[in-house]
Amino acid sequence: MSGLPNIGLPELLLILGVVLLIFGPRRLAGLGGALGQTIRDFQRALKGLEDEVGSDVDEIPDISEKQTGPEETGERKPS
Repeated sequence: MSGLPNIGLPELLLILGVVLLIFGPRRLAGLGGALGQTIRDFQRALKGLEDEVGSDVDEIPDISEKQTGPEETGERKPS
């Protein structure tokens, strides 16, 4: 199994023709508008999620810099 089949122009036109016959031109226009609105809402939700995650990431302290302890500064530990 190689995954999804390749859909060319003839197959796409056939699918669109069948959908047009099933739903009709008026209902198809309404479905297209509803699909467009759904995609816009989804993009807005993703943008909001990215903004929220981005602000949370900004609040994480940077621990990438090596912290120096007594051994690294040349100080001796009290015995």
